[in-house]
Amino acid sequence: MWPAELAVVLALAACGDKAADDSGPAGDGETGSDGGGGDGETGSDGGGGDGGGGDGADEALFREAVLGAVEPAVALAEIAAGGGLPVQTATGSFLFGCLCGDGAWALAGDHDGWVGAAMERSGALSWIEVEVPSPDGSLYKFVEGGTTWTADPMARRYGYDDFGEHSLVRASAAHLERWLDVGGEGLAGRELRVWVPDGGAFTHALYAQDGQNLFDPQATWGGWRLQDSLPDGMLVVGVDNTADRMDEYTHVPDVIHGTTWGGRGDAYADLLTGTIRPLIEAEYGAAEVHGVMGSSLGGLVSAHVVHRYPQDWDMAISLSGTMGWGSIGADNETMPERWVAAGHGPVALYLDSGGGGTCWDGDGDGVPDDDPGASDNYCENAWMAESLAGVGYQWEVDLWHWHEPGASHDEAAWAARVWRPLEIFAAL
Repeated sequence: MWPAELAVVLALAACGDKAADDSGPAGDGETGSDGGGGDGETGSDGGGGDGGGGDGADEALFREAVLGAVEPAVALAEIAAGGGLPVQTATGSFLFGCLCGDGAWALAGDHDGWVGAAMERSGALSWIEVEVPSPDGSLYKFVEGGTTWTADPMARRYGYDDFGEHSLVRASAAHLERWLDVGGEGLAGRELRVWVPDGGAFTHALYAQDGQNLFDPQATWGGWRLQDSLPDGMLVVGVDNTADRMDEYTHVPDVIHGTTWGGRGDAYADLLTGTIRPLIEAEYGAAEVHGVMGSSLGGLVSAHVVHRYPQDWDMAISLSGTMGWGSIGADNETMPERWVAAGHGPVALYLDSGGGGTCWDGDGDGVPDDDPGASDNYCENAWMAESLAGVGYQWEVDLWHWHEPGASHDEAAWAARVWRPLEIFAAL
């Protein structure tokens, strides 16, 4: 891996969440804003978009926070990990709440024609209870002073339009859902961003790294806008990265500019397979086909996850995967070497890259990546694909390799070609 490309990898390693700066209410004509009845829908609401009843435990906890018996932050976090916000009461009304900060906050949305109703204040908690006649697909935001609009940062259901992020009271049409602070295996908590297909029905589930870059149009480097490329019937779980991305997304240590990085990929694979996937399946149900996807170091760790748990996954998708990791400044096993040593396995693999170059092993470390003109991990991925074909993987059956000549190492390039592996995965 040469200096220019390495600088991009280091920049990606520091990539974090970038919040959208909402400048107004949701736009007219938002898909699903009129709703269509969620009675009996599965997945997105744990039992229905428009169904009544509410969650008694969440309602009781919310009301305790209003009375000051529970810290608002603790109450909202617990509700967000359970039934989610807003909370539907036993009588069918909805409780909205936020830790919005100073100011006179109001709730506005489809339910009131975006006029807005003043929220009450209980300590740090701004809250309101309102009737929402048609909650399925009903959009809302919090507003202060008539000019500062913000989506509910803890809303379970949400989406994007020309004004940025908006929140949803309930949803049966395709939409996003969030789960906050999911951690384990000694790793920091992170947000999960789940794309729920129309009606909550799916056959394929794809777990994708760097979740904060996948759906948000205002994400770093433009994001992937993955919702625009997804085939029908596919649930996608975007798993946010953390400040420990370089360590979590790498299977062995390597040395970069004299500093040792990485090697916690086993813990990350355990978190994804043993904690995150069971949580998702308990909420949305199990898929028929399961895959893991990522780009750059996210592509590397996706290959590692399925290699560590080959009986639990059907496919790994790697876009511009950093497959030379381990041999940049150290002499550790690379992912291609690990896969080849294991021989033909049960998991399908898609590899790609942009860039290009003339690949050769000038330093004799066994990795043909020493062309200073090569870019976007082209050599390592071409080498891995050819090597796997040599141990029994079959082209277009359980092995795919795509080269997009000259494509750069960034979100825009991955967004432009992600449709290709998504179609392959959907056909499994």
